[in-house]
Order: sequence, then structure tokens, then C-alpha cells
Amino acid sequence: YLSRMQPVKLFSKGIVTGFRRGLRNQTVNTSLVKIEGVESKKDVDFYLGKRVAYIYRAQKKRKNRITKRETKLRVIWGKVRRAHGSSGAVRCSFRTNLPPKAIGATVRVMMYPSRT
Repeated sequence: YLSRMQPVKLFSKGIVTGFRRGLRNQTVNTSLVKIEGVESKKDVDFYLGKRVAYIYRAQKKRKNRITKRETKLRVIWGKVRRAHGSSGAVRCSFRTNLPPKAIGATVRVMMYPSRT
């Protein structure tokens, strides 16, 4: 039965394009993310409130709280707050501000929590 079921999409891919900014000042506590397949402000509505994960590799191993295994992978969690412009970019805020090396990196935009 399970083999005939379609795989469930758990996340969409997004790219960090930078921080929210004006001509001279940038607001580093708001990151701009371009989500794959989102091309308009209307498409953004589905993603509002969804969780965003920036996964990166660190130098030292640390024990994962859930799996109890040692791993170099770390994650910074965030949330899609609102649209940015009319071409489908979104503003996200993360628990800790993203580092500059995150610009151009991929993030996972999770399909939860559901708002329906």
C-alpha cells in the first residue's frame, strides 16, 4: 500500500538573496529569500508563517539533541513574515540573525505550520 503512495513534499527550496535594506542602511534582522516556484505576491500567501531552516556545516562536532548523534550540521530556524516586493520574494526573520556567508545559500522552506 505504501509503495503506491506519492512522496510527500516536506519543503521547498529557497535562496537567501540578502538582507532588507535601503540605499545606505541594511536591516540584518530581516533576511530576503526567493522561494522556488513563487513568482508573484499572490503566490506568497501560501508561505506566510511557514518555517524556514538554514542548514550549515560547522567545524566542531556537537551532539544532536534529537538523534543523540555527533554531527557537524547545525540549523538556524526562522519564519516567513511577509512578501517583499511584487516578484515573489519574502521577508524572513530567524531566531539569530543569519551570517553574511548565508547570502546565496539555500534554505528549506518547510510546509508547516498549516494555516488552512
